Amino acid sequence: VQVAESGGGEVQVGGSLRLSCAASGFPFSRNDMSWVRRAPGEDLEWVSAINGDGVVIYYADSVKGRFTISRDNAKNMLYLQMNSLKSEDTAVYYCAPGGTAASTTRYTWGQGTQVTVSS
Repeated sequence: VQVAESGGGEVQVGGSLRLSCAASGFPFSRNDMSWVRRAPGEDLEWVSAINGDGVVIYYADSVKGRFTISRDNAKNMLYLQMNSLKSEDTAVYYCAPGGTAASTTRYTWGQGTQVTVSS
């Protein structure tokens, strides 16, 4: 399993970012995928999940209505559109195969991408 996250950066409160995850080494289209994040000094937190065909989607309450997860199975890509960013969204974001908090927050697969939201 290989994943590579990108798209992070520093934005001001209320701003937007779009994260991308390039996946390889496993049957991407047949796997649920998630975004998870780790804030400074905190454990991994599950953020959002999408099933293999992109029909079933879940969000953590903390991001519901602000973040949108999507995928492009033809390109083996996972995305996270983040709008109305808050300072508490500051974290390293990771993508992970799996669709639940239990299956995606034990360890990270890629290097992650840093998101910093400043006021």
